[in-house]
Amino acid sequence: MNSNPSPGTGHERRGDAALGFTDLDVRFTTEFGGVHAVKGLTLEVARGEVVALVGESGSGKSVTSTAAMGLLPENASVTGEARVGGVNVVGLDSEKVRRMRATKIAMIFQEPMTALNPVLTIERQMTEALELHDIAYGQDATARAVELLQLVGIPDPERRIKQYPHQFSGGQRQRIVIAIAISCDPEVIIADEPTTALDVTVQADILDLLRRLKDDLDVGILLITHNMGVVADLADRVAVMFRGQLVETGSVDAVLNRPEHPYTRKLLESVPKLSQVDLREAYTDAPEDPFRELVLEAKDLVLEYEMRGKRFRAVEDVSFSVGRQEILGVVGESGSGKSTVAKAVLGLLPIASGTLAVRGRDLAQLRPREAKEVRRKIGVVFQDPAASLNPRFPIGDCIVEPMVIHKVGDRKSRMERAQELLDAVRLPRDVVNRYPHELSGGQRQRVSIARALTLQPELLIADEPTSALDVSVQAAVLEMIKELQAQYEFACLFVSHDLAVVDMLADHVVVMKDGHAVERGSTNYVLHHPQNDYTRRLLAAAPVPEPAEQRERREARRELLAQG
Repeated sequence: MNSNPSPGTGHERRGDAALGFTDLDVRFTTEFGGVHAVKGLTLEVARGEVVALVGESGSGKSVTSTAAMGLLPENASVTGEARVGGVNVVGLDSEKVRRMRATKIAMIFQEPMTALNPVLTIERQMTEALELHDIAYGQDATARAVELLQLVGIPDPERRIKQYPHQFSGGQRQRIVIAIAISCDPEVIIADEPTTALDVTVQADILDLLRRLKDDLDVGILLITHNMGVVADLADRVAVMFRGQLVETGSVDAVLNRPEHPYTRKLLESVPKLSQVDLREAYTDAPEDPFRELVLEAKDLVLEYEMRGKRFRAVEDVSFSVGRQEILGVVGESGSGKSTVAKAVLGLLPIASGTLAVRGRDLAQLRPREAKEVRRKIGVVFQDPAASLNPRFPIGDCIVEPMVIHKVGDRKSRMERAQELLDAVRLPRDVVNRYPHELSGGQRQRVSIARALTLQPELLIADEPTSALDVSVQAAVLEMIKELQAQYEFACLFVSHDLAVVDMLADHVVVMKDGHAVERGSTNYVLHHPQNDYTRRLLAAAPVPEPAEQRERREARRELLAQG
């Protein structure tokens, strides 16, 4: 029975566990009353083992890991045990807990730029930890830091250690964070969403690195994630949390393939799955309908940025089209140019050459007033709803902001429109008087979608609209986008690095690499019978939430990479 979350489930209690929780209970005292965040959790992580702790926001995952690090705030009341290398850190003197960090337990955070100090060199940040814990000093510390950078795959570490965080890519920064985490030989590493901010190919590389380090260093890893593909790829065991309780534990195969708790089943049903990909067979795409009603069309599009007096070409000779009631998925790694295309459509970037036309009107040839009128028919949903909604505006004013900008309607008609759209995105009408911080992430994204639809757009630009959301919330938002498209009949340019989401939602796909469109066509053609080597590598890197299939995909990816 993998649904019994008792201490012995799937893994017998052992004295040599790298990390162990017994009846851990965490409550917070707030001005609005008490919050019972973790309710009697019992779990162990052995050395050389990866245990994935999964669940939605608010389930208690991060509070559990923070308790192990001894970093809970003063308003937390903690009972039970959180043992690191056999030492219970609950109630332990803060100085003793501080000395255990890095030497016994280390953490890899979700966003490497918040974990690294932007004004210090990588050398200073890495040697600081070694000196602080009396492991090495001076040249010895630098030599150890260079060795660690080499271990995590940073090229030319002797030179690059003198550089600053902004001079590295996102994947390289995460490797540096991992190097710092293992610098003092900890017994356990807590990896809190370590790949969420990364592209699929970079994510696959980081997961390979963590797998190798786990085996080579015999370190235990507590992996906190909402990505079930990552769980299938890396974890040995899975523990599922729901509202502060551990509701199911077991081997990765048992939990992902034979879930017993209703919440686990619901979580897995919400995960978008990339269906079977044929990486070998030649395939001919079906021709596009010549009578499609085009809403957006790009021909030989070139986009450039001005940087320090020099021009940087971000997109070159890209062509695509989106018809009414169609969704075009634009995929590719960071820096491929996919978000740059979306910015150009929104008028945030000038068009260097080529054509970018909305309903046949070329945006590059329009006067500012004409362009504004065309863009009135374009709605936009950004990645982070918290950053795109004005925190000082009540929700009703956030939704009708486009009507105010374009001088449409009066106060009464605008509020009626806001309430109508709240119905469409399935939020209660009384939300109009609440503020963004009072809503959950999923609710805020629904508000963003409602705002995008305020002026009945013919084209919706969605730039990574679900990447910051939990899987079940993501599934609900994606389903809602499909329903709203059927109702409002808009065309949609959907920018994403999640291939499974694009597979589920898009009619056609454009694959971007280094500013070029390397492959385009129907979703079935591009994502299931890819002809381009880069598309194949991209698809092979996307993890799937089934352990045996994921092992096969990992091997297929290694073969592709070996072929160059």
